[in-house]
Amino acid sequence: MNVGIFGGTFNPPHVGHLIVAERAREDLGLHKVLFVPSFISPHKQHEELAAPRLRLEMVGLALRGQELFETSSLEIDRGGVSYTVDTLEHLRHVYTGDNLFLLIGMDNLAEFSTWRCPERIAELARVVVMTRPGFHFDAGNNDLRQSFAFCQVPEIGISSRGIRERVKDGKSIRFLVPPAVESFISQQRLYRV
Repeated sequence: MNVGIFGGTFNPPHVGHLIVAERAREDLGLHKVLFVPSFISPHKQHEELAAPRLRLEMVGLALRGQELFETSSLEIDRGGVSYTVDTLEHLRHVYTGDNLFLLIGMDNLAEFSTWRCPERIAELARVVVMTRPGFHFDAGNNDLRQSFAFCQVPEIGISSRGIRERVKDGKSIRFLVPPAVESFISQQRLYRV
């Protein structure tokens, strides 16, 4: 079985996340995609985030009814800083004999060498870089990056930061997030400050 691993803060999850995950699933022949919200992202430790359980719940709401997408609470349950290598080590034991594909955005490519144990990450899963507007690939002399796969995904001008700003400014986020996520953000009064 081919399993995609799609991590992030998902603060909040939006339709762009769903669209790129579906394109990667289809193009790579993935049998499912696991959405793994981080407890604390190593590269966003100082960013203001909604509580981890609330972000996990929003991901679950966003994926409701999508049988090929699943929510994983692994990093939320583990707590602390969420390192991709730790998550993949765990998932390698869960999906013994299956092919793991780590889905990352083109923006993550430039900093990949600063991640904890990047070589081990590349051993545990096939790293798939999803293209993103404004970023370009330059393999240079990095042998590790030359082994990555690339997946062309649609250019989508939606970001979690932009959604948070719209909520803070009292603007609509309709059609930017799934309706259940929009309702949850409103009910929980998230991102208003």
